[in-house]
Amino acid sequence: MVRLLPQDEGFFDLFERAADNLQESGQLLDAFLTDFTDLANKAKQINNVEHAGDHLTREAIEKLNRTFLAPFDREEIHELVCRMDDVLDHIDEAASRLVLYRVDKPTEDARALGKVLRQSTALIRELMPQLRNLKKPQVILNTCLQIQQLESEGDRIEQHGLAALFDHKLDAVDIIKWKDIYGDLEKATDSCSDVANVVESIVIRHS
Repeated sequence: MVRLLPQDEGFFDLFERAADNLQESGQLLDAFLTDFTDLANKAKQINNVEHAGDHLTREAIEKLNRTFLAPFDREEIHELVCRMDDVLDHIDEAASRLVLYRVDKPTEDARALGKVLRQSTALIRELMPQLRNLKKPQVILNTCLQIQQLESEGDRIEQHGLAALFDHKLDAVDIIKWKDIYGDLEKATDSCSDVANVVESIVIRHS
């Protein structure tokens, strides 16, 4: 039987706004890597979205501190908003490095990781409205599984990209640059999976 949750619509609104912002970041990163022009402006757009995410995270935590009866455990809410913020941080770091390191063009593996992140952030956006009603937990869990599978795909792409750095006999500086960039992109996919793991825990505990 589904437990009736105390309905504070404000928290659910915040989750959805944060997920909207997260999806925008994933779309911007994919566009950045697909059309590798006007990089400074595109990186600035991603950075602006990251700052908006910081504000939403603070708003959620401040609301949590003021609220006596939250829809889920306080630790779950805190973890959920912080893990979404982590995704934004890593996407922002990847875009910033691509500009700072003066990369000539993205690798195919970097572009593939951008596609994975676009898909993952879109799925997180799908998840958030579903937290308002946990009557169909399997639908939510299936979406979580898709995000976790994308994280595994991201790991595979990162490993392929790292191996290719040595296969192509790049100089040491370029290898260091791409190791950092791949690391940021892979951490972003990991953080998407962390969001899915938190949602999975909420569903199992409350449905």
